[in-house]
Amino acid sequence: MGVALVTGGTGFVGANVVRALLKRGQRVRVLARAGGDRRALEGAPVEIVEGDLLDRAALDRATAGADTVYHIAADYRLWAPDPRLLFRTNVDGTRVVLDAAAQAGARRIVYTSTVGALGIPKDGTPGTEDTPVSLADMVGPYKASKFLAEEIARDFAARGAPVVIVNPSAPVGPWDVKPTPTGQMILDFLQGRMWATLDTGLNVVHVRDVAEGHLLAAERGRIGERYILGHANLSLEQICRRLAAITGQRPPRVRVPYAVAWLGAAVMEGTARLTGGTPQASLTAVRMARKHMYFSPARAVRELGLPQTDVGEALGDAVAWFREHGGARRTRAVRRAAS
Repeated sequence: MGVALVTGGTGFVGANVVRALLKRGQRVRVLARAGGDRRALEGAPVEIVEGDLLDRAALDRATAGADTVYHIAADYRLWAPDPRLLFRTNVDGTRVVLDAAAQAGARRIVYTSTVGALGIPKDGTPGTEDTPVSLADMVGPYKASKFLAEEIARDFAARGAPVVIVNPSAPVGPWDVKPTPTGQMILDFLQGRMWATLDTGLNVVHVRDVAEGHLLAAERGRIGERYILGHANLSLEQICRRLAAITGQRPPRVRVPYAVAWLGAAVMEGTARLTGGTPQASLTAVRMARKHMYFSPARAVRELGLPQTDVGEALGDAVAWFREHGGARRTRAVRRAAS
């Protein structure tokens, strides 16, 4: 069994992919920035190659002898003082990584995109991999950068590189160290800071299933194809009710109108620019919330055998992990939410 290279192995999804690979007895190599946060790899016996996504010499070292490359690394921020940084990492970085992997002769390259780069039907039905979409539909620099990066991945596949694309929805579960925006939402709930909701919705999936989906894409995915790695479509209100059932805490009882949320985010962004901080809510996040991000994982289930862990178990595992690693108050014992 050859070496598997994981970029972004110190992040949420990447760390879970690393653990899934190790569980199978795979030798794992991780590209990581020097001095970066490696808490998500705690206890994981991996080889580290230091470098960033635009460091071609480091990438050549990292991809040498790699049978499979999982390009998961991305700048996942819904707000940045300089949006060009997102395009540098997500677009330019993807081009360099995929070229290095292809030149090194990797048997399979799995590129991690996002459902945010896919289209959402206007009739309210769940989006699929084939729902029409364009760059003009992208809300904010993060989604735009991932859309363009996915175009690069598709172009590499069209030119013969063994690239398969996966589009995770909103994963939840262990090792969300930073945390991600979805993890922060759960943490805010646990800390009693979520006093209101918006009329929005997400497709929620256990991060363990997302990790397994990456390995299945490498084994069974069709070159040039993309696969939604998701599970349950839930409104934000439904998510909060499930969290309440798990934790014994009260769910938010107030729904904030879109205009009020937009105004609040505008003030927070303005303050952040003056102070050099990070807004608690960004305009991009509020604009994204106008749409229900509902998607169908049917193709991944059918072609890859993507697992579909109950969403109550996924949320319960996320709650347990945040509580174990601090920052979340404890009320009652963690319970599984009903499916």
